Amino acid sequence: MLDILTLGFLATLLGAAWRLATPLIFASIGEVISERAGVLNIGLEGTMLMGAFCGFAASFATGSIPLGLAAGIAAGMAFGLIFAFFTITVKANQIVVGAAINLLGLGLTAFLFRTYYVSTGRGVDIARPVRIPWLSDLPFFGEALFRQNLIVYSTVLVTVLAVILLYRSSFGLTLRAVGDHPKAVDVAGRSVAAYRYGAVLIGTGLAGLGGAFLTLGHSNQFVEGITSGRGFIALAVVVFARWSPVGAFFVSLLFGLFYALQLQLQAQPMLNIPYQAFQALPYLMTIVALIVVGGKSAAPRKLGTPYDER
Repeated sequence: MLDILTLGFLATLLGAAWRLATPLIFASIGEVISERAGVLNIGLEGTMLMGAFCGFAASFATGSIPLGLAAGIAAGMAFGLIFAFFTITVKANQIVVGAAINLLGLGLTAFLFRTYYVSTGRGVDIARPVRIPWLSDLPFFGEALFRQNLIVYSTVLVTVLAVILLYRSSFGLTLRAVGDHPKAVDVAGRSVAAYRYGAVLIGTGLAGLGGAFLTLGHSNQFVEGITSGRGFIALAVVVFARWSPVGAFFVSLLFGLFYALQLQLQAQPMLNIPYQAFQALPYLMTIVALIVVGGKSAAPRKLGTPYDER
């Protein structure tokens, strides 16, 4: 009986980990693509916040979850366009612009939410779980792992597409060259700025989708600061995963496991530990990951360095 209970607990924990890791997967894979092109975007937190708010607002107005997700992606790309203009065209410092994007996202979403939605008290419909034939019927783990909404399942597709884009296409080959040897790309007659713009827009679009998931696939309401630092954790995931989309997927799942575990531990009354200690687990994991991997990582050579095509 104990073994059955243990397996049931583990299955529930893993299913929750996948759901909680979903926004991290989208944001970190998007950032992998951006950083592979040499652009460091620390503005993921603000971008995800804007995606969460716009996804909620669009779904609130139309009642459509797909339109809400599309609005979240569009909002992320709009922030990405602002970021790309200042960092690639104007060649401003990427760290400074990213910090400004975070502040803009935090302030703008709080202002718009308080102005138009805080008094309504209404939420939106969220994506419903979908069972996968055969897989959902597996003992112990099937019901927990394969009873997710379609947004969660799409993380696998996004990971596969990112691998194909980066390692199985000429676009990905050139994009990686832009991050390591932009001069060679320029000499070959291709625009470094165009590839970096494309990488940033893909990355911020995925970050916006990750934010929209929080209001349309996880919660049915927007609250200020709903991302709770996930944008910053996604940056750590990229380093921990060594700039690999597959690595970002599994490292995000590891962080999702810590999110799920701290929620389970908070529900255990016999543990006489303040709940704030459990809430800190994902962030402590972020610090440990950066300490362990930071000195061993192989970042793109021109990461964070503007390129002058003149």
